[in-house]
Amino acid sequence: MTLDTDFVRAQFPAFAEPSLVGQAFFENAGGSYTCAPVIARLERYYRQRKVQPYAPYAASQLAGAEMDEARARLAAMMGVAADELSFGPSTTQNTYVLAQAFRQWMEPGDAIIVTNQDHEANSGPWRRLADAGFEVREWKINPESGLLDPADLENLLDDRVRLVCFPHCSNVVGAINPVVEITALAHAAGAFVCVDGVSYAPHGLPDVGGMGPDIYLFSAYKTYGPHQGIMVIRRELGNLLPNQAHYFNAGTLYKRFTPAGPDHAQVAASAGMADYIDDLAAHHGITGGAVTRAAGVHDLMRAHETALLQPLLDFLKERNSARLIGPFEAEHKAPTVAVALNRAAAEAAAQLAGHGIMAGGGDFYAVRPLTAMGVDPERGVLRLSFVHYTTRAEVDKLLTALDDIL
Repeated sequence: MTLDTDFVRAQFPAFAEPSLVGQAFFENAGGSYTCAPVIARLERYYRQRKVQPYAPYAASQLAGAEMDEARARLAAMMGVAADELSFGPSTTQNTYVLAQAFRQWMEPGDAIIVTNQDHEANSGPWRRLADAGFEVREWKINPESGLLDPADLENLLDDRVRLVCFPHCSNVVGAINPVVEITALAHAAGAFVCVDGVSYAPHGLPDVGGMGPDIYLFSAYKTYGPHQGIMVIRRELGNLLPNQAHYFNAGTLYKRFTPAGPDHAQVAASAGMADYIDDLAAHHGITGGAVTRAAGVHDLMRAHETALLQPLLDFLKERNSARLIGPFEAEHKAPTVAVALNRAAAEAAAQLAGHGIMAGGGDFYAVRPLTAMGVDPERGVLRLSFVHYTTRAEVDKLLTALDDIL
């Protein structure tokens, strides 16, 4: 089955905007375009339902129902219970709140494991637990490849480790880590698992229930939705950790780790993400339950992205003036491509803008992995990131522009 990119792009109003005509968007890792169902739901909420939800009058009942719908449908697609999914203002803040809960729950002598492959949002808050006297162990990447080796993790695990934190894929290395294998290793040692899925979820919602991690985090605004952080925390762990919300919300799992009230409109609009996935499934003849439909759409997205990614990787790995970060094989990598140059990456991004290519240059909050791989964070990397709505013609346009500037 082949992804119908004409149908896909018709679901994104940005492609019909005159100001964006002729511009190829290659900075999707920083935030994707928003799909039409999300925009429609957000506008409807502000026009018709901008009242306090869950009151007895009609507008309020509709407001609350849409918020509940978003939670239930996204959770179903990820193979978890509805109350195991919660919303927060950002993934960074969700992670910070979780770290405070672990700080209160852990005992003296306990340890956690973090990586130096992560975006700082899934590293910094956990590393600060060292200030409370807990041991923080670092699972280090290979400085040449940027990859994590599960064998190195095994050497760090013992009965003192309470949590293992790692990315589904890094926002600069792009390598897709084996979540199932890593989770099994951690669970066998008695540790819980926290996966940062921010850089993976835009390429297809994962089956979190099937993969097995205890926490899975991602950002809706990078997954065609509004600016919300989405967090799955499985019930066993969620009920074990101390409540971080108002004391009277302690009995509701999806409220326990949201200290402030949710953004009602954006939570409701997140149901548009589920609408979009279901629309793609229906258009491509994918049927079955929520997990099956989401998995089918995931596979469609990945197949399309992989076919477009390999020519870009092949082009970059042959350039003497560029160091391609991460795997050279598209099947092992998300379409997030970082390149270290012999000059400031921001300059290269500015040159690409002159060719109608929207891309970024910098450290992308990935100072630790760049430093570990010998890349100067001040110079940064040129990052070229795309998703399933990108076309072959846009990749060809990118290759022509890169040939000119490199």
